[in-house]
Amino acid sequence: MNSAPVEEGTPVSVKIRERVLAARKRFHANDNIADFIQPGEIELLLDEVEDKMKGVLASLVIDTEHDHNTDDTARRVAKMYLKEVFQGRYVKAPPITEFPNAEHLNELMIVGPITVRSACSHHFCPIMGKIWIGVLPNEHTNVIGLSKYARLAEWVMGRPQIQEEAVVQLADLIQQKTQPDGLAIVMEATHFCMGWRGVKDVDSKMINSVMRGSFLKDANLRREFLSLIPQKG
Repeated sequence: MNSAPVEEGTPVSVKIRERVLAARKRFHANDNIADFIQPGEIELLLDEVEDKMKGVLASLVIDTEHDHNTDDTARRVAKMYLKEVFQGRYVKAPPITEFPNAEHLNELMIVGPITVRSACSHHFCPIMGKIWIGVLPNEHTNVIGLSKYARLAEWVMGRPQIQEEAVVQLADLIQQKTQPDGLAIVMEATHFCMGWRGVKDVDSKMINSVMRGSFLKDANLRREFLSLIPQKG
């Protein structure tokens, strides 16, 4: 990994950003940057985010020195972003054990609903939803455990996202890991940026899908997958 020279005392976020730029990689909200974070830097980043969050609270005219409810809020928010809701940006992909398709399975398999949690990259409001994954394997497809689909989904969704891009990212990842003949993903989610602010519509949901390979070409297979998904909502 090439790293641009930085001065002593430079904020750790700047050091990480310089490494990303030196590698000519992207660091959008929904990108994973774990390859550019060195051991011990997450804790330093945590301190930096806490300090910046204190500034945000001060600008909101909140007296954190005398308000017992917010005196440690900056630290809690920093930990929430870096180690919980946005952890998918800062850690490497979960290890996935893959097995050969010894029995030459080639029938439709559906996993779900998998509960997923994310946050919109526009307002950092929660996105809460469910995902269904359909896989049509072939004799060369790698077989992974059912729980691993949930782990991959959690890793992808654990970043500021928009739902349309998140589903594509997850599909690309599963496609790479398993190499199936067909892959289908449906996601249904509630967006708090609609229910908590803006139009304040608490009942609306967003549903979108990605179809790859056989699911895209074979209308009967696509109908079978959609019909086997329990009624959403």
